Amino acid sequence: MGRLKRQLEFIIEIDKLKHILRQSVLIQDRRNENDAEHSWHLTVMAMVLKEHFVDQDVDLLKAMKMTIIHDLVEIYAGDTFCYDDEGNGDKLEREIESAGKLFSILPEDQEAEFWSLWEEFEERNTKEAKFAACLDRMQPLLLNSRTEGHTWKRPEVNRDKVLERNMILKDNAPALWQEVVEIVDRAVDRGQLRVTN
Repeated sequence: MGRLKRQLEFIIEIDKLKHILRQSVLIQDRRNENDAEHSWHLTVMAMVLKEHFVDQDVDLLKAMKMTIIHDLVEIYAGDTFCYDDEGNGDKLEREIESAGKLFSILPEDQEAEFWSLWEEFEERNTKEAKFAACLDRMQPLLLNSRTEGHTWKRPEVNRDKVLERNMILKDNAPALWQEVVEIVDRAVDRGQLRVTN
């Protein structure tokens, strides 16, 4: 298969991301958000919130690439609720298998780039990956704050777990971390988030 045909095949295949439903719901109509909407939202957040990241020389384009592709692997692996300990047990294995299947559709140079970006995001060792991870943690929190704590009402979720999940923001985006703490405390005060299970 020629280069262009492989690229077009990949583009067609990733349309499936629009059908992978997340646990978070949209603010206006409370339907489940899909992965494509989530990725788009993160990418816009990267453009808007970069100034609040401690490392100002973060490569914005690279971080945006991570935000737009990091969940592509869920096309075959499915979405795993972040507070589901059992489901997270084999998540990485499922996602690696999915990445191999999906990225191999691309021409070899692009396959290598997508693998590299996905692995960098997962490892969270670079400033770009940390920035992308901050956004990935904060976005569902913002949705929960405007939907009466939709996913926070599940039995396995409490204040400490939400703060722990968002801890990456503390050192990497302190102003955003402060917002996270305020949002979480308001949710507790309103009865939308338990202090303990």
